[in-house]
Amino acid sequence: MPRTQDLSEGALGMALLHIERGDLAATRSNLAQAVAGGVSAGGNASLFHGAPALEFVLNCAGSAGRDVRDAVDRVVDTRLAAASRRQTSGALPHLAEFDLIRGLAGLAALLLTRGEASPRLERVLAYLISLSRPVRVEGRQVPGWWSTAGPAGEEMPGGHANNGVAHGIAGALAALSLAVRHGVRVPGQHEAIEVFARWLDTYGSRYWITRDQLSAPESPEPETARPSWCYGQVGIARTQQLAALALNDPARRLAAEDTVAHTLADPALLRRITDASLCHGWAGLVTVAHAVADDSPTPDRFTPLIRDMNKRLAADLERLTKPGLMEGRTGARLALDGTNTTGWARALLIT
Repeated sequence: MPRTQDLSEGALGMALLHIERGDLAATRSNLAQAVAGGVSAGGNASLFHGAPALEFVLNCAGSAGRDVRDAVDRVVDTRLAAASRRQTSGALPHLAEFDLIRGLAGLAALLLTRGEASPRLERVLAYLISLSRPVRVEGRQVPGWWSTAGPAGEEMPGGHANNGVAHGIAGALAALSLAVRHGVRVPGQHEAIEVFARWLDTYGSRYWITRDQLSAPESPEPETARPSWCYGQVGIARTQQLAALALNDPARRLAAEDTVAHTLADPALLRRITDASLCHGWAGLVTVAHAVADDSPTPDRFTPLIRDMNKRLAADLERLTKPGLMEGRTGARLALDGTNTTGWARALLIT
């Protein structure tokens, strides 16, 4: 399968840097390389691969053509139909059904870039809302996004509830909250945002929650983990800030902003960041911090933290061995430039 049409590490993702910088010649070269082997609209198509990824990049450049949008619409409809069949059967979802990277949260992010509400977008949001309703597994109540497989398809004995932005419920929370910002509201949206936000209040300090942790009499202790965009405290805190803005909840907003500020000032946590990447490194922290500051009534508190992150990012950038967006130099350079004029950061569900 051609990796050139992969937003994460292929030519499509690399085009975003040239679009943001206004380099049309380099953009055209990347796009030509990306589509040379064809563009997938099949089962692997998602925000980060194939036709949806192509539309996202073209929307950042201006707007995608009708043929690309039609292909994406077919992908969305197919994914919604598959999710409906799965729910009717009573089976649990795979993370790829609903997450940002491969699933319907990512497709919601893409549909929001079109700048207009649509019945298709509303159906995707209704699906994400449905995950807020608990289900029963072997006589026990578990969250509606409970899955027996992990992000790489690995078996999770007893199942788990994934919390991350990239692969877990924080991505769905961000999509629903950002939809409110865009004036798109569907029945149950407010309540679902509250359900997901409260869950993350209790469990969001861990990458995921297992069956034993869910049934324990007390909430699990926070883990001292990498505070990255994809799974860590900084990414989840941004989704909590977005939820607070959607719910008009100043206390939640302040708590989320405090989490970001305290995390980015904690040397023990920062030592767990080991590269400059967007997915799990300095670039992700910088980009999230900019978004948090932009929505904060006290943005100046983040200025010295962003300055420090930028120094760390600049020092480590050339050590990245990959050229792409999420784990490579493209994403790091976008973050270091510090602009989001084209809306490229929407791919992270933080704007």
